[in-house]
Amino acid sequence: PALPQTDYYYEYTECDSVGSRWRVAIPHNLGTCSALPTPTRGTDCSFSCAAGEFLEMSAQQCTPCAAGSYSLGSGVRFDQWDTIPAGFTSLATYMDPGPSGEESQACNSSSWTPQGVYLESSRDECTVSLVYAVHLEKQGSVSFSYQYPDNNIFFEFYVQNEQCQEMAQTDDQKWIKLTTNGEWDTHTVNLKSGTNILYWRTTGILVGGKMVKPVLLRNIQIEGVAYTSECFPCRPGWFSSAPGSSSCQPCPRNTSSNKGAASCTPCPDTQYSHEGWSQCKERPPCSEKDYFQIHTACDSEGKTQVMYRWVEPRICEENVIGAVALPPTGAREACPPCNPGYYNTNDSTCFPCPPGTHSDGTSVCEECPAGTEPVLGYEYKWWNVLPSNMKTSCFNVGNSKCDDMNGWEVAGDHIRSGAGGSDNDYLILNLHVPGFKLPTSLAGMTGSEFGRITFVFETICSADCELYFMMVKSTTVVESWEGSKERQSYTHIMTRNASVSYTWAFQRTNQTHLHSVRRYITDVVILYSVSVTNVQDGVASACRACALLSQSSQRSGSCIPCPAGFYIDRDTNRCQECPPNTYLSGHHTYGEDACLPCGPGSKSNKEHSRCYSDCSFSHTENNRTLTFDLSSLSTVASLTIGPSFTSKGTKYLHVFNVSLCGHQGKMAAVCTDNVTDLANKDMGSDSTQFVNSVDSFICQSTIIPADGRGFRMALASQSISLADTFLGEMNLICVFVFDSLFLRSTQATGSCERGRSAVMTIRCNPEKTDRGQLTVPSVCPAGTCDGCTFHFLWESGSACPSCTQDDYHQIEGACKGGVQVTLSVWNEPKLCTKGMSLPAKSSAPCEAIALWLKVGVGGGAFLAVLLVSLTFYFWKKNKRLEYKYSRLVMSANKECELPVADSCALAEGEEPEDDVVYSHKPSLLGKLRAIANKREGDSSESVQLKSSQSERWVWG
Repeated sequence: PALPQTDYYYEYTECDSVGSRWRVAIPHNLGTCSALPTPTRGTDCSFSCAAGEFLEMSAQQCTPCAAGSYSLGSGVRFDQWDTIPAGFTSLATYMDPGPSGEESQACNSSSWTPQGVYLESSRDECTVSLVYAVHLEKQGSVSFSYQYPDNNIFFEFYVQNEQCQEMAQTDDQKWIKLTTNGEWDTHTVNLKSGTNILYWRTTGILVGGKMVKPVLLRNIQIEGVAYTSECFPCRPGWFSSAPGSSSCQPCPRNTSSNKGAASCTPCPDTQYSHEGWSQCKERPPCSEKDYFQIHTACDSEGKTQVMYRWVEPRICEENVIGAVALPPTGAREACPPCNPGYYNTNDSTCFPCPPGTHSDGTSVCEECPAGTEPVLGYEYKWWNVLPSNMKTSCFNVGNSKCDDMNGWEVAGDHIRSGAGGSDNDYLILNLHVPGFKLPTSLAGMTGSEFGRITFVFETICSADCELYFMMVKSTTVVESWEGSKERQSYTHIMTRNASVSYTWAFQRTNQTHLHSVRRYITDVVILYSVSVTNVQDGVASACRACALLSQSSQRSGSCIPCPAGFYIDRDTNRCQECPPNTYLSGHHTYGEDACLPCGPGSKSNKEHSRCYSDCSFSHTENNRTLTFDLSSLSTVASLTIGPSFTSKGTKYLHVFNVSLCGHQGKMAAVCTDNVTDLANKDMGSDSTQFVNSVDSFICQSTIIPADGRGFRMALASQSISLADTFLGEMNLICVFVFDSLFLRSTQATGSCERGRSAVMTIRCNPEKTDRGQLTVPSVCPAGTCDGCTFHFLWESGSACPSCTQDDYHQIEGACKGGVQVTLSVWNEPKLCTKGMSLPAKSSAPCEAIALWLKVGVGGGAFLAVLLVSLTFYFWKKNKRLEYKYSRLVMSANKECELPVADSCALAEGEEPEDDVVYSHKPSLLGKLRAIANKREGDSSESVQLKSSQSERWVWG
């Protein structure tokens, strides 16, 4: 006998080469093979049913789905995530092997986690893949809805075939785009026929130690399955009322349903439910967490009052024991004044001032005086009503119960976060700015600032609350603050002129409490004031002086833009160029004090918009000027630090790009967040997708190497600017040793309230090349110990001072062959480079005997001749005296007595032999003879001579 149809089911065989197949019966009990229906030819492999139908295998005809179920026709959909559906696998891998080659076990507990209406990725550093294999009979597609708010997680989707070969995909298909917090986006990829293995893979990068936001998936839909043999029942809390449905609808509020329901059942009066709930819950007694206060709009008398309202939809019961009642309405109070740029009408409504006028919010609008222009912008510090260009909303990724609520509530002198429906709701406040327009006096500036937004806020939290500040255009979080924060101010500068929406999103906790009561309702964020400058079509709270045409012009009262680098003179309201080496502050040009001096060792560019180093530096010490030429360091240098490892072993590198000097002040160092190979950027590949780019003097990127987590390319993220303002150079710490340059990033962050700063120390090392070597301190391997101040050391031969004539000395050689050679030699140790070259060896004619030697020899010879002459003279004189004396002695011996002198005259014919008395001035020779005679006379005796002719005295 034939088996009853309940004991078996039908299946199709694999398609053959001509695209045909057979329908066969398969028993539920594998041991029973007899009495089965004979195989019959099945439908073509390309056959499929329409949406809302399924292929009834007995008749092999398309049949509408019954109420309470749905079908996609040729596709499948996954939108129930109470558990991971059959066919899906969550696979955690760790690509970095341990020291001995073994794989780490730290990721065994990491996986994709079902959260009811969506699937949540892992939050840690492990690489977790969600895998699903599907066989398509024809070409199809896969699409899924996702949330990807945090670029500290790398999220990719790719497809492999049955040989585990990756299908060709463009970067747009493979790398998922970021989404704004709380918003869902859809990603679609075409699939080929055959086996397709789908991978959703995430890797968290916890380099900064901050918890990452997970990726969320929902509504995965795959087309191309060719046929559906059964319809899918609606999930609990959903229903489909009509046969042939292609989808199910959620049950309305205060109703519920079971799985496969064709309708929803209303809840009893004492119970409640939210949209899409599968069962009703008892209403709790009302408490302080179930109501909130608001400030009413000003009435015709200029009064406002505090009122209290239940949080809608209201789920609590106020007529039970222990319930609290709604507080009474507060007393009427005077309304706060209008915001600056607005004026008050008789009905206490604030309106914007007409163009060309201004008001402080408490007085009527007045026209700006001649020679001034209105300061356009937004300045909100009174919050009686929400401004027309601001909107507030509430959003939850898991439900829609707060969609109709106000995320923020005005409260007079501040605006604060509202109650919300759940603790993990995103409470959103949005401000739309149509664009920016520089004032006339600033229109000629070449700086990069078009406007700035400044807001004062405070957070009071008992849980892990977080406030996000975002620009919706870029879908990236500008800054975020976790936990309680004291009242503080934050400023963001706009460097592009475009329409933008600023968004504040507050979340009390990121934990999933889909059905829990509100535990942290008292956690709030308070926004005290918001101001935006240079807003196109904004309002004016004051007027500012502007530059005027010359006196000779007919339109001398009209405002004109000053050229780049000019300020407005206070006395004449004329444009004057800033002094040399000063720069304009960016949003202020009135008065010479708007030209701020550049730091030591720096100069301003032609437009006076920025200070920079021109690669030259001078320092004077001990009456000597040292000159440094750093032009060899002007090209952008890169420094890679690492590898480092996170707590779970993820390998990463820090890459710093440095633009030290030159480039006319252009910040040439660029760091980019990318999702493809870094080399593609250098090659100019069009396939490179840049998510975020930073231009600076010094910037930093975090690089995940291609082998770090199994990615097929290196990944760059967390690009930040470390220095966008050149502060100047410090004096030399040691002569020829150090030159420190100070740079700073003025953009404040949550962890660095004063912004980041960088100190570049340049050391002279003649043993290094001109480009030298860039390093960081060993005590702070990442270049910083506090995350805010970064230190770098650049050792280079070109960092030595330029050579001057004081850095060498000359050595003169001996005179050889009438030629003398002079050689120049560097002083040791040599601590200079470039500059003056060492003079070449020189030669000059010379003589063997020097002039001084000639003079000395001549003088000596003269003295020698003089002494010889005197000696000969005195010798001759002495001989003559001896001769006379001998004659006298001989005469005395003959006569035995001396004759008596009877005359002093000379006898006739005798020659005078001695001149004792001179009748005229004697000559030099005569003086010498007189001196000699005197000396002889002092030692002789008087001798009486007798002569036959006369007698005389003779002095001997």
